Amino acid sequence: MTLCPIALAAGCRKCPAFSVCPLKSVLGDQPKPGAAAPAKDADKKR
Repeated sequence: MTLCPIALAAGCRKCPAFSVCPLKSVLGDQPKPGAAAPAKDADKKR
């Protein structure tokens, strides 16, 4: 869930504090480290 106002408006990557932000995966829109990416091909196999 994205709570950061900058991440809601523009996205984490466009934030001036992106490189030093410790909460980009908690409050922002970045995936958690080690989290698997959502499978886009899963629907095609059915």
